[in-house]
Amino acid sequence: MGLGVLVAALLVVLVGKLSLSVRQESITWDEGHHLYAGYRSLKLGDYGLNPEVPPLVKMVAALPILGMPLHLPALAGRTFKNEAFLGGKDFIFKNDADRVLFRARMAVSTLMVVLALLVFLAGREMFGADAGLTALALVVFDPNFLAIAPIVTTDVGFACLVFATIYAFYRYVKKPSLWRLALVGLVAGLALASKHSAPLIFPMLALLATFEVVWGGEVARSGEREGRGRKSLQMAGALVATAAIAVGVLWAFYGFRYAARPDGLTINPPMKDWAAGLKNPRDADTILTLARWRVLPESYLYGLIDTKITAETDTSYLWGRVYPHGNWWYLPVVIAVKSTLPFLALIVIAAMALITRRLRRWREVVFLVVPAAVYLAVAMASDMNIGARHILPVYPFLYLLGAGALWTLVRVNRRWLWAVVVLVMFQAITSLRCYPVYMAYANEAWGGPAATHKYLSDANVDWGQQLKSVKMYLDRRGMKDCWFAYFPDGVVDVAYYGIPCKRLPTTDTLWWLDEPTDVPAEIDGPVLISDSDLEGIEFGEGALNPYEQFRHIKPTTVIDYGVDVYDGHFAIPLAAGLNHAQKASDLLEAKKLDAALAEAQAAVALAPESVNTQAALGDVLAAMGRRDEARAHYEKALTLAKTVEPALQTGWVSAVEKKLAE
Repeated sequence: MGLGVLVAALLVVLVGKLSLSVRQESITWDEGHHLYAGYRSLKLGDYGLNPEVPPLVKMVAALPILGMPLHLPALAGRTFKNEAFLGGKDFIFKNDADRVLFRARMAVSTLMVVLALLVFLAGREMFGADAGLTALALVVFDPNFLAIAPIVTTDVGFACLVFATIYAFYRYVKKPSLWRLALVGLVAGLALASKHSAPLIFPMLALLATFEVVWGGEVARSGEREGRGRKSLQMAGALVATAAIAVGVLWAFYGFRYAARPDGLTINPPMKDWAAGLKNPRDADTILTLARWRVLPESYLYGLIDTKITAETDTSYLWGRVYPHGNWWYLPVVIAVKSTLPFLALIVIAAMALITRRLRRWREVVFLVVPAAVYLAVAMASDMNIGARHILPVYPFLYLLGAGALWTLVRVNRRWLWAVVVLVMFQAITSLRCYPVYMAYANEAWGGPAATHKYLSDANVDWGQQLKSVKMYLDRRGMKDCWFAYFPDGVVDVAYYGIPCKRLPTTDTLWWLDEPTDVPAEIDGPVLISDSDLEGIEFGEGALNPYEQFRHIKPTTVIDYGVDVYDGHFAIPLAAGLNHAQKASDLLEAKKLDAALAEAQAAVALAPESVNTQAALGDVLAAMGRRDEARAHYEKALTLAKTVEPALQTGWVSAVEKKLAE
């Protein structure tokens, strides 16, 4: 069988796996607002609803739905996040959601196909066709790519464009030409337009250029200084040209317009107000200065602020604990747990080949190691700890390095061919074993996908993709009366999927979207709880988590490794108390003080050890002029904030102290 046929066959397998898996998954947390924003960007030139990510991948997703007769929700004057998420919900579910989503998902899947092809082409050029084919096969069957590639999000598209940029620069330094340099700039610009992590490309390129100057060129001994001088100028010029072209490409994706929104619309809240939420004032000053001089588009700069705020405020879940911040060891754990065993074996093989100096293609090694190392080092220093998807750019480089090392060993000793066969077959089998539930993948050494939740959560396990499987489970058992704590509730229309369960509160339905419902203090199962809510990444762990008791009960079953089902009779006083507290806040805002008091008193009666309930009752009593009674509840709230999971309640301390000082 010819090489081209094998490559084509693997790419067909990849497309088949992606198309089959996405049909079985419901919409995930971010897809609605990404797709809605991409559609508005293409149709109306509106970049102000979803600035958290640049427009390229969102536009790719929206391209195949442009010709459809779609309902476009009217703007409601909300903040950009609410407008994007709630408008995105209407955009998806007031149209043919499955049809719209399938088209968008297959469009973004093309970026995964491009990435796989680039891995083969780079491998063939760097180490030979055998290494390229091996790397391609391993990428095609990697569960982490299969989980994220068909979802309308930026991670795989960004991984593709980072790899493409480094590969283009590799080809340029081997044989410099203006056309090759222009291609580097173009692809780097596409990367900038895909994700806010893309500026990391420039230190990667600078380090690679330095290598070329110091070690990469053929320099005559008699003219070493002059030769290196010329090489330095060439590399410096290449980096400047790349940056200039890339920034031009980025501006093109925003229509060469500074303003985030078309005439008559402004981004809400204004950039200065949003920047005030950054912990480091210097970060705010830097971005606002760039905005004042209009160095980059408004939406792009606004997105830098939003991404930073998200990283600073999101909690993370690691090894059974909830943290109010990131941990440097989060990503090493992710790599150990979520990477396939063949991938980890390849890293060991590559290290062995380098230590024994069997692999001596130093330019190729540097071009694969440096980008992966830079990206991983910065990611480890970040507080953004919400999934393996954030380090997907590392994997293509290391797969290729491992494949190159393996085939170097094969050429020394043909018995290493068995390693090639075993690793590729193992990769295919481990991928098939978790089909189609790739998101929750963990390798066999850690217990497989059924055990992932012990170590990791969020997009490592549960991004809300299980609703179709939940519907099938309920239908098979004829269940109509049930309760459901669903991670993306509020931004996804659960009713669209025909799920009859009553809503249990999440942080978003209570405090972001303000949608409290009637939740009794005791309920009868079946009770369904998304893993992300079960593990406490939203409410917090231990006494802060209204679903903590369920973590210590064996579930009846687990749907797609991400929704736990419990049968029986359960008391849920904290969930009910938080619900009453939010109702009290809403009634207080509406100046219905007597009704607010009744709700707040009910909240405290149900959950007296909750900061939220005590503070809610204090607020109502203060509004009624009963300051001494209010003070007692505020003091109780302050004590709880300082003693019950205090690391997760630091925001409450200053808030309650301010109430006491008034």
